This record gives sequence, structure tokens and C-alpha cells, in this order.
Amino acid sequence: MKRRAFMLSCLLSALADSKTATPQYAKVLRGLALQFPRDHGAHPDFRTEWWYVTGALDLPRKDIGFQLTFFRVRTGFVEALASPIAASQIVFAHAAVTLPGDKLLHADRAARANLGAGFSTSDCDVHIGAWQIQRSVSDVFMLKAQDAQFAFDLTLTPTQPKMLQGDAGFSQKGVRAEQASYYVTWPNLQVDGSIVLGGKSQAARGKAWFDHEWSSEVLGEADVGWDWLGINLADGGALMAFRIRDAAGATVFSHATLRDVMGRTQTWSGAAVQFKALRKWRSARGTEYPVEVELRFGSHIVRTMPIIDDQELSTRRPAPVVYWEGLVQVEGTLTGRGYLELTGYAGKIVM
Repeated sequence: MKRRAFMLSCLLSALADSKTATPQYAKVLRGLALQFPRDHGAHPDFRTEWWYVTGALDLPRKDIGFQLTFFRVRTGFVEALASPIAASQIVFAHAAVTLPGDKLLHADRAARANLGAGFSTSDCDVHIGAWQIQRSVSDVFMLKAQDAQFAFDLTLTPTQPKMLQGDAGFSQKGVRAEQASYYVTWPNLQVDGSIVLGGKSQAARGKAWFDHEWSSEVLGEADVGWDWLGINLADGGALMAFRIRDAAGATVFSHATLRDVMGRTQTWSGAAVQFKALRKWRSARGTEYPVEVELRFGSHIVRTMPIIDDQELSTRRPAPVVYWEGLVQVEGTLTGRGYLELTGYAGKIVM
């Protein structure tokens, strides 16, 4: 849900004496025809947006996971100010590498738009310093991230068409019509490039999943977070599923989309999509996450198996947030690899 506008209690230093009206965020409307490449770009009138890439490498080692996500947030602060560097739009990013049999490496960045960060409204091009996701005219995406622990410079090449989730890109997230996002997925991207681990640059190759979502309201007042799954299936298909949870752990809303290798798409919602925790893992911070999940939809039953249990991310910028996001294998009536995201278990996600 990419997935993932979360974590936005951004207490930013706006001018204390500046008075702004309550911001009027753009609304997600059913029936709007998305236009590309424009809708690969940013939508600054909406409250939150994210460009989310996850992948599994087979070189330099099998089952190395990587993740790079950029978030754009319209803060609602100082919107009356004309300054291009006012804290009205914030960009932040999370990057991570999962090393099988070892550990998770992760880093984060944050900056104001036009002051260390930027985004395009005409195509996918978002950056914070040297971190970047950018689309070329040939639909190849370029990813760059550098940190003291790791770095990667990757290209993502489509092997099949993008998917418009939900109803032609309108993705319902709750019982109220306002709880929705525009949601575009590009699964089964071919990954090539390089990754730096332990100070050594090595060739990288694998498969990736790319989500782009923008919205102004996703969670209801009683909702605390979500479970989300994006899987590149072994046969060339793609599976996306999510559920929104309340404080008691009950499912408030759920949905699943399956596209087979022939390009045929099926969707399920409500009681037809069931998540069940099979095994929980407790982090050093004391948070329990259902890292092995059984998902049932239609005639399918699948189970997630994490590459390593400890894929908990603790980010600092722009505000402290703790959640689990990691590479998993899927077994059952469908098989493949992808990412499981578990938010709200360490506390309600503030959006």
C-alpha cells in the first residue's frame, strides 16, 4: 500500500506566527482515468504519496532483499507562505538490504522539497540528495541509494504491463468512500546493476516490484495499521493483498488481486480475503509481528516464510517509526518471492 504514506507526525519548524487555513486536500475519486507518464509523477495536492520498490536478488547471492521507498507529504503547514522552501512539502525515504542468514541493513533520509529534495509532477523523478528513483522514456526505472553500510545502483526493466489496482487504479481502503488511494503496480521488473556490501561493489541481478500510491485519507479513526503483501510469482504472475486492522487486531477491510502469467486479473474483497497469523516473532524492542501469515482468497491458500525474522525497521526521520518490512518466500497453491509489510504493531500509524 504501498503502500505506505505512514509515519507522518512531522513536527516541522514552520513560523510560529504564520496563520494558515485548514488545508483542503485533493480527493481520490472513482472513475478518474489515470494518464501516463504524468501519473508516474508527484501529486502535491494530495496529502500523502509514495514510490515503493522492493526486490529479491539472485546475484551476488540468492535471496538478498532490497527496498527503496520515497514518501512525499503535504504537511498542511505554512501554505500561505510564498517561499519555495517553506515546509509545505516534505520528502523522506527509507532504504534497506536483507542479507539471508545474517541481518537487515537500513537507512533513512528526509528533506524539504526545494531544500535538499525534489520531485517532478510530469514523470517519476524523486530524489533526496544522491538517493533517487527516476523513469526513462523507455519505461526503465533507475534507483540509487548510498549509505555507510550499503549502496545500490540498479535499473528496473519491465517484462510485462503495469497493473492498475482496484477499479482502474481506484483502490478502496475502508468502508467509507473517502478511504481510498490511486494505486499503480509494476510487478516482475528485471533488475540489473550493482550493489555495494562490505565496501565491495558486486554485480546485481534479480526481480523487483514497484508500487506508486497517492491519497489524502486511508486509515479510519479506529484503524491502527495494515498487513500488505506484494509477490512476484514463480510462474510470472503477480499477487497483491492487504488488510486494514483495528486496535484489537480485527480486519476492518481487505482486498486481494491476482494476475496470472497470461495477464488475466481476478480480485477479491471482504470476507473472501482472510489473513491468519501462523507464527509470531518478538523484536528486541518488544513488538510482536506475525511474520508467517496464512492468506486465503478464492481457491488459494498461501503462507509467507521470512528470509530472516529480524526485518524490523526503526526510522528516525522525519519522525520515529517502527514497523516490519521484509523479504519473504510464499508457499502453497502459489509460489514466489516478495515483500510483507506489517505496520501498526508498535503503535498506531499516524498519517
